[in-house]
Amino acid sequence: MNRPVLAVHGGAGGLTDELREHEAEYRNAIEAALTRGADALQRGGGAVEAVCAAVIEMESFPLFNAGYGSALCADGTVEMSASVMRGSDRAAGAVALMTRTRHPVAAAAALLGDAEVLLAGEAADVHAAANGLEQLEPQAFITERQRRRLAERLDTGGQTVGAVCLDENGLLAAATSTGGLHGQRPGRVGDSPLIGAGTWADCHVAVSCTGKGESFVRAGAARLVAALVEHGSTLEAAAAAALKAVAECDGDGGLIAVDAGGNVTMPRSTDAMPCGVWRPGHKSDTTVP
Repeated sequence: MNRPVLAVHGGAGGLTDELREHEAEYRNAIEAALTRGADALQRGGGAVEAVCAAVIEMESFPLFNAGYGSALCADGTVEMSASVMRGSDRAAGAVALMTRTRHPVAAAAALLGDAEVLLAGEAADVHAAANGLEQLEPQAFITERQRRRLAERLDTGGQTVGAVCLDENGLLAAATSTGGLHGQRPGRVGDSPLIGAGTWADCHVAVSCTGKGESFVRAGAARLVAALVEHGSTLEAAAAAALKAVAECDGDGGLIAVDAGGNVTMPRSTDAMPCGVWRPGHKSDTTVP
């Protein structure tokens, strides 16, 4: 039996005035996500249940860019994406361009048993509804905060939320969810729903990325971490190499990763990335800047 570990992130970006002013709220949101994921594990759930529970919690926090409070496209709409991967058999589920499903990460998880890996647009919402997931009017995801940001053309980066977990049976899983870039072209898809770019899990490592999505796609960042670990790199060195590859593709950001030995790394190339780690019997370790 392994000692489980859960790590979460709330998006890599700048050390903004908002982040400083609402530091306590961000910290509480990270701790709430860790608590919800830990509860799933302690109730007998596995790594997949834990990462989904943690991300669902973060999709409900309006200062994160996922689910409720997502960034707005250039036309003022919300388009949400998410993915989940199970390391034991590399089963993966992903959704993109969702407009109605309250928790996109739950829709991604509902694909884990299907032949398809990625559904987009209306078909993704229909799939979610068919699996009993709550549907809302598209306007329900829009906050005044994001309307103001779009009107003022505030560039706050492309933060996502994510979680990685090693459960007591040694199984790894990762999940990532995002509202995309502020003011993005409608229809744009970043790295978060792309397996191997923003999310990856196998028997060696689980990874969730955040930052400039196009650069993470071009670097194949999440899969790169796993490949390096599989071929003998330490988790920390592999994560650093992945962020270097992202930088070579003109991007920045961060990632969280856990390996089969329970080691965790949470590097970033930005000024801030709210994140935290939970281990049983220990106080949660959270960082906001």
